[in-house]
Amino acid sequence: MPQAEPDMTHVIITGGSSGIGLAIASIYAGRGARLSLIARSAGMLDQAQHELRAKAASASDIHTEAADVARKDELEAAIARCEATFGPCGILVTSAGIVEPGRFEDLAGDAFQRQMDTNFSGTVHAVRAVYPGMQQRRRGKIMMISSGAGLLGIHGYSAYCASKFALHGFAQALRSEARPHGVDVSICFPPDTQTPQFERELALRPREAATVMGTVSPWPADAVARKVVAGIEGGRFETYFGLTLFLLGRFGPAVRPVLNWWFDRAIARSSGGVSKRGR
Repeated sequence: MPQAEPDMTHVIITGGSSGIGLAIASIYAGRGARLSLIARSAGMLDQAQHELRAKAASASDIHTEAADVARKDELEAAIARCEATFGPCGILVTSAGIVEPGRFEDLAGDAFQRQMDTNFSGTVHAVRAVYPGMQQRRRGKIMMISSGAGLLGIHGYSAYCASKFALHGFAQALRSEARPHGVDVSICFPPDTQTPQFERELALRPREAATVMGTVSPWPADAVARKVVAGIEGGRFETYFGLTLFLLGRFGPAVRPVLNWWFDRAIARSSGGVSKRGR
């Protein structure tokens, strides 16, 4: 039986050295795509490249660039080098992101700005680098990785929620602009996911947030990656994970008051008090 021809699509993944980004890269490597991974750590990129070479059709089909997505010029130059290596970007996945939880009054201004610069502006920078070419070719796919925290405000996550909510508005507007040009824009809202960053996040998560979020088991990164790739392939604008996030995405105004009430009660009980609104 003849082997299937490899998919030579050029896939660029920011935040591709670990977590969800690396899991998505693993899927595309197994399909024979040309992969460009962008992340801040050259050492982690080397590890990811070594891991993916075992799955790729050719070791030469994986390219890496160390760059900070929050730095527009740096990221645009990195993406230009990726396209010089493998040709125009066919699929862009913006998975680079950081989370630094903390109560708003305790969160330093630079920590707040860092999350906005990386999670929101970093996505915009990546999209801006590939979008004109996709428009010109009248084809291309863009998948933005938001979060369940982009659907519901969470105690101790004011900066992270703000950055992920902003992505949803950006994706909605860009989808409308991109559609006539043959470019698919998508966004997904993963839940807590088993990644190295998640482990670091848990150490900083406020007690109140742990009270309401700790009741939900995190998803494996490869399970999240499979749904993300299915969303890209299916041309779906929004991809949700689990019933709660689906209901929030589809019926947010109706569902949020119920969840907020439950969260407020749970937080009040954990702190030994009763919220005034819950009496």
